[in-house]
Amino acid sequence: MEDNLEKIISLAKRRGFIYPSSEIYGGLAGFYDFGPLGTELERNIKDSWWKNMVWDREEVVGLDSAVVFNPKVWQASGHVDNFTDPLAECKACHKRFRADHLVKDQAEEGKLDEHGAYDPDDIDEIARAIEKINCPECGGELMPPRQFNLMFKTFIGPVEDTEARAFLRPETAQGIFINYKNILDTQRLKVPFGIAQIGKAFRNEITPRNFIFRSREFQQMEMEYFVKPGEDEKLFNFWVQERKRWYTEELGMDEDKLRIRPHTKEELAHYAKSCSDIEYKFPFGWGEIEGIANRTDFDLKKHQEFSGTDLRYFDDVSKEYFTPFVIEPSCGVERILLAVLCGAYTEISGGRTETTKAAKELEVVMKIGRKLAPVKVAVFPLVRNKPQLVEKSRQVYELVKGNFACQYDETGSIGRRYRRADEIGVPLAVTVDFETLEQDDVTVRDRDSMKQERIKIEELTNFLKEKLQN
Repeated sequence: MEDNLEKIISLAKRRGFIYPSSEIYGGLAGFYDFGPLGTELERNIKDSWWKNMVWDREEVVGLDSAVVFNPKVWQASGHVDNFTDPLAECKACHKRFRADHLVKDQAEEGKLDEHGAYDPDDIDEIARAIEKINCPECGGELMPPRQFNLMFKTFIGPVEDTEARAFLRPETAQGIFINYKNILDTQRLKVPFGIAQIGKAFRNEITPRNFIFRSREFQQMEMEYFVKPGEDEKLFNFWVQERKRWYTEELGMDEDKLRIRPHTKEELAHYAKSCSDIEYKFPFGWGEIEGIANRTDFDLKKHQEFSGTDLRYFDDVSKEYFTPFVIEPSCGVERILLAVLCGAYTEISGGRTETTKAAKELEVVMKIGRKLAPVKVAVFPLVRNKPQLVEKSRQVYELVKGNFACQYDETGSIGRRYRRADEIGVPLAVTVDFETLEQDDVTVRDRDSMKQERIKIEELTNFLKEKLQN
């Protein structure tokens, strides 16, 4: 399974999904650039989420907040004091590692005895476990772990001093909380209501790993759902099930590769009453792609305390003030995208296409769901050395591209073009052949079933629309 991840990483770069950032300068750990196909796939995921969370719900509105806030926001939220991970440094080579990950990895490999069990939030317990672990790079002795703040620092204005210090946001949620009153004052919303946001977040991860699963710059899709205290657990349970439904029904993920994992009391964040993760079974194991948390009234009360602004909600029916509880579904675009790529990656013994070595080769098919596929339709002339076929193919392409993300390809044999289309997940391929010139119809090939149908060009657009909606 692990080698599948390496194959996916290779394909992602080779076919234009994801590139290492700043690659011509040697790259930069934890940062990635999304190529033409990755950009389209990313957009399709975000559009699906936005439609499901905002457009389909009367009580949810959108927001796009700044990336840099007044530094007091992060004091109120607790990020300045508490947003940390344990860092362990090697005395010999001075490489730095995330200490809790080292301990977890060693425990899973059976290299720690029963005393190696630890509380991931207890730095003293992690320190006792680290004493038994050597540096993964050089085998040297590791220093006792210390807490490392994950926020990226920056400065506002020309002077780089403490007064000008600010941070790139490590999450999008606080942008929603500090705009809660603005939304209430300008929109006609009644509890329960939600504020949704998609945007960049930045975390100075000690050890980014597993490709785009854990990176330093990423996109979050978050919604804060403000509810009346006492109704929070019912709505928390609703959102847990609703969010899992989105992955299976809207994104088409395999239900066997998804699970809901409730947090134990020891795992819960200090602000959370309850929390459940939706996890996906990646080649490297189960990993969180979304967390749904009951954040109680912690955030609004903290911002009210630090800002001096009244953030209570007035209920017109009961004529009382209260501070809403908040249910937060929060997911990462990159992690979902990686799950989509992992779920789609399929190796098939040769013979699908008419290539010389097909019978001896493994063919890669990316079975990306039709709603998410970055390219929906590919158009090919049967051969490229017949001007009439090429001209007709260009006409068909112009007809189709106005309705779908479409790709035209005339390079190489028709078999190789099918393979290239399969490898980037194109659901439908349209081939213009010699019969087209006589009968004004084309062949439409389905990526998954390999079924081919002859369709009149005048009916092609409607036919493709119907096929792509199923």
